Amino acid sequence: MRFSGYYIPIILGLAGAATLPAVQSANAYVSVGIGISVPIAPPILPVYEQPPIPGPGYLWTPGYWAYEDIGGYYWVPGVWVRPPRVGVLWTPPYWGFEGGVYAFHAGYWGPHIGFYGGINYGFGYGGVGFDGGYWDRGGFRYNTAYNNFGGRRITNVYTRNVTNNVTINRTAFNGGPNGVQARATQAEMAAARDRHIARTEAQTRQMTAARRDPALRAAANHGNPAIAATARAGEFHGRGAVAAKDAAPAQEARAQARAEANRTAAHGEGSRGEANRSAQADRAQARAEANRTAAHGEGNRGEANRSAQANRTAHNDAIRDRANRSNADRAAHGTARNGQQHDRVAMAPQHTQTARGNAERQHTERQATARQQAPRAEARQAQHHAAMTPQQHRQVAPHPQAHQAMAQRAPHPAAAPHPQARPAAAPRGGGGGQPHAGGGGGQPHGGGGGDRQHR
Repeated sequence: MRFSGYYIPIILGLAGAATLPAVQSANAYVSVGIGISVPIAPPILPVYEQPPIPGPGYLWTPGYWAYEDIGGYYWVPGVWVRPPRVGVLWTPPYWGFEGGVYAFHAGYWGPHIGFYGGINYGFGYGGVGFDGGYWDRGGFRYNTAYNNFGGRRITNVYTRNVTNNVTINRTAFNGGPNGVQARATQAEMAAARDRHIARTEAQTRQMTAARRDPALRAAANHGNPAIAATARAGEFHGRGAVAAKDAAPAQEARAQARAEANRTAAHGEGSRGEANRSAQADRAQARAEANRTAAHGEGNRGEANRSAQANRTAHNDAIRDRANRSNADRAAHGTARNGQQHDRVAMAPQHTQTARGNAERQHTERQATARQQAPRAEARQAQHHAAMTPQQHRQVAPHPQAHQAMAQRAPHPAAAPHPQARPAAAPRGGGGGQPHAGGGGGQPHGGGGGDRQHR
């Protein structure tokens, strides 16, 4: 089964009128796309009688073949139902041969009868339109020629037989080599554009009950269902349930359906057993192949491991060789540095002795230079003192107390005369008033102290 590309807009209606109190009170307008398709044609339509109408306000909806994946075709019995609102009529569903498959077109409620494939469902649905009655001023008028009242008092009626130019047959599908060759009229195409209302809750309940009843399977009843029509939705037992002509009793049909189901189940078990055995064989073969592949993979991994180990060994040897060469280079460099340090240590005493000799030589030279320059300095000083006047001598002479303090202080070793320096010549004259006269202790420059002071 697959979904068909054909869709019919389905729109739910509003509240019903007061003349139909039991009608569904409210529904929302919606658009519903439907259509399934199967490769097998539906069975022919069964022949059956219409059950009596339950009461005023009911409209007839003919039976049809439906389909589901599990079980295939099953018959949905015709039933009397209340319309969802005043003024709407029921367009039955039909099967159409399209693109090599049989597509299902769902029925709907609307203000006009649309195209239903030219299928002759009977009871006013002769293939085109509906002759079972019409709406008149809020109430439905029934045609006695196509409705079974069953002795009930229905006052809003009329009688009119209608002859349609439609071939009477029991084919349940339109198109294809053996289907009904009918095409939608202009009025039917216009009706397809009306607002539509989906099947009512009672119609859905009727279809669900049919799907659950194995006696209504085409595989069990061979096109002649034991329940072809009912007076009320879902009531498949009692006086309101009508069987198809030449149909086996419902009990026999159900027993046949159960037997068929058992055969199918047994065949399914056998098929599953064969499938299981085949699956087991496939799994065993897959395991063997996996083992061979694993063994081959182990061999490849072993070879790869050996090759990798050899590569690692060669790499490690190369690293060790480089390390050994580097160590040898560092050792040679260290030996050279040690030799240089040893040479520097060996030369250190020699450098020290040389430096000491240089220092002594420089000291001796400085002493000799000082001895050579000392007589000239003394001569210049003596000349300077000789040229000074007595008044100048008094100005530069130190205070007596300062002279006494300096005499008491021990002379600095650096001020002592050099052992080899010659003594300065004594100034001539001895007047007590002269600063360089010898002898008088009161004279500031008398005695040796004056010599040391002016040296």
